[in-house]
Order: sequence, then C-alpha cells, then structure tokens
Amino acid sequence: MDRWLFFRRWPSWTLWTGALLLGVAYVLFFYYFFVGPSSLRWKAFYGDPVYPEGFDVHGIDVSHYQDEIDWELVRNASLDVAPVTFVFIKATEGASLLDENFNQNFYEAKQNGLIRGAYHFFIPDVDAKVQARFFLKQVHLEPGDLPPVLDVEKTGGLTVPQLQKAVKTWLDMVEAEYGVKPIIYTGYKFKLDYLDAPVFNAYPYWIAHYYVEKLAYKGKWAFWQHTDCGKVNGIRGNVDCNIFNGSYEDLMDLTIQELDCPIEVEDTL
Repeated sequence: MDRWLFFRRWPSWTLWTGALLLGVAYVLFFYYFFVGPSSLRWKAFYGDPVYPEGFDVHGIDVSHYQDEIDWELVRNASLDVAPVTFVFIKATEGASLLDENFNQNFYEAKQNGLIRGAYHFFIPDVDAKVQARFFLKQVHLEPGDLPPVLDVEKTGGLTVPQLQKAVKTWLDMVEAEYGVKPIIYTGYKFKLDYLDAPVFNAYPYWIAHYYVEKLAYKGKWAFWQHTDCGKVNGIRGNVDCNIFNGSYEDLMDLTIQELDCPIEVEDTL
C-alpha cells in the first residue's frame, strides 16, 4: 500500500512522461543492438551482407528455393570483390525426395565453369543405409567435383549415440563408393552438441555460423557458411554464401581426382 502512496505524490503527467521516456529508451536500445544497420545480425537485411576478411575463395549453395537460376550471370558474378568459384547444390533428402531443380542446376553449374558439389539432407529417423543408397542412385559425381556432402541439422528424436551411429553409417557407405571422405555440413552449435566425437575428426567440415565476423569453431574446417542473406547476379532473392578455408589450389586438391570404376548402386529401395 505504501508503494502506491509514493506514486500518488507525483503529478500524473510526470508518471506518463517517465513511462514514455522508458519506452523510447527501450526501442532505441533494441534498434541499436539488434535491428540497426550496424548490427551484424541485420546487415544483410539492409542489403549489406558481411563477407569475412582474409579469404580468397568464395561460393554459394542453392536448392529449389532459389527457383530458376541464370547460371551464365552467376558465372560472372562476384561476392563482395571475389568471384563465385564453387557451388553446393541440394540433391536429395531422406529416402525419396529429389530436389526438383537438382539435375538442371548440377549440369548448368559445370557447363559454366563452377566447381560443383552435391549434398544430401539427412533425416535422422529414416534408415541411414536407405538414404545413402538413394543419394548414390540419384547423384553421379565426376572427377573435378567436390566430395559428397551430408547435411546434418536435426536429431529426429535420436539420442546422441544413435544419431552419431546413423551419420557414420551414411558416411561410410558413400565413402566406400567414391573413395573420398564426404564433407559434413552442420551448424556451429549442433556440431558441438551432437557431433563432437573423435570419429568425425577426419572429415572435412562445412560449418554454418551467421552474423559473426569470425567463425567461433576451434576445430579444423573446410567451408564456412557465413550468411543466408547474400545477393548474387542471376539469382532472385537471397542465397547462402560461403568461404573456403584455403587457396584455390587447396580447393582443387579437395575435389575428386579420379574414379576407379563407374559407380553402380543396387536398386534395393
């Protein structure tokens, strides 16, 4: 009761003015730290995506969400001041979904001189062996292409050991066919929470970590997806942008060098 008596001593206009000033201060604080153009999180929203400094090899990743792509324009486009050198293309998801634009994107990327790769979106609660066979049936990588990629972002209700076992099963089957270790794509925090095991240390990592000037991940990594709001000529709307942790020669060394024999996958789906 004493609290209300204290406030009643003040004229009502002072209370309203104080409340208004607090509200304005809150809005300004929120804008400055989370919305304003100086905020890393929203720079891309204002048409100014952040490109990490100190890296020379840049690329993008696409799927049907980018709709039809003008690959000739992409070939001549640039990310900040660097050309688009490589592209990862969504191929498959789970045990039956083929990205509707994969075949066209995969073909056009190579025709326009880009180093290409293909990724599979992993569904944890679907048999990993079936997913691996489906990917290998739909995707036929060639010498000069980047290693196959496994995109792991969800647990599907699996425990950490169960998830790691399923992921390793897919990786082993695909590596056995291509003779190269697949790339693991995952988020920075997801990697630490679910894939932080020595068994995965030998694989090249592609880490997603947005709105930061420097990748916080301390382990070895090959690619960094640093924004999902990039702009590239030839692509309508936003596109994910990536950098490679090395030189162009290092990137070429990572690509598939040769295949001993054509890949044949039994149709057991």
